[in-house]
Amino acid sequence: MRPGPLVIVAARNEADRVGATLDALRNVFPDARLWVADDASDDETQAAAIGHGAQVVSRGRPHGKGGNVTAAAKAALGDEPVPEHTLLCDADLGSSAAQLSALAGAVQDGSCDLAIAAFTHRVGGGFGLAVGFARWAIERRSGYRARAPISGQRAMRTAVLRELLPFASGYGMEIGMTVDAVRGGYRVQEVELDLSHRATGRNLRDFLHRGRQLLDFVRVWWSRRKRG
Repeated sequence: MRPGPLVIVAARNEADRVGATLDALRNVFPDARLWVADDASDDETQAAAIGHGAQVVSRGRPHGKGGNVTAAAKAALGDEPVPEHTLLCDADLGSSAAQLSALAGAVQDGSCDLAIAAFTHRVGGGFGLAVGFARWAIERRSGYRARAPISGQRAMRTAVLRELLPFASGYGMEIGMTVDAVRGGYRVQEVELDLSHRATGRNLRDFLHRGRQLLDFVRVWWSRRKRG
């Protein structure tokens, strides 16, 4: 049996789903080290994560996804011995997180250095402006045409993780990661998986959320410009 990966789950106010996500991950990766990067949740996310066997890294105030996952990754990398492979995912996958075994397998069998999950079925979302910009930004900065530019479900060798840290701040984390990986000469592959997650809609709150995402996307696109 292959040794379990280091698993880092990004969470903010996911008390009702993080337990199912961790249980699914434990079922397919029984020897995994489970860490939750909690972005200062104000619900019971931390307690739920600990109750389901994860170590939790959380700070007193929100730092955004990229900052919090970076902090959790650095903490996990200091916990020897470090697994050879790493899996990043979001806390809202629930039982569908079991599908991520195929994502990890793509890296473990040598098919690629960074595997990114593309959802088989789109759930919720707005009009595609933020995702479209993210796809354009990655291609513009690295030449790679991404189908799932902001998917948070990613597997890689832990040596690659070390090279990609620190991640870009906020919601720009995934764009920056892909650009940096391609520029670093790593092989990137997208793997279609039947995943589900908490869907966003088209109400005011969700549009404001996508507006914040887009702002972070613009920031990471600008930060990855080549200076000559």
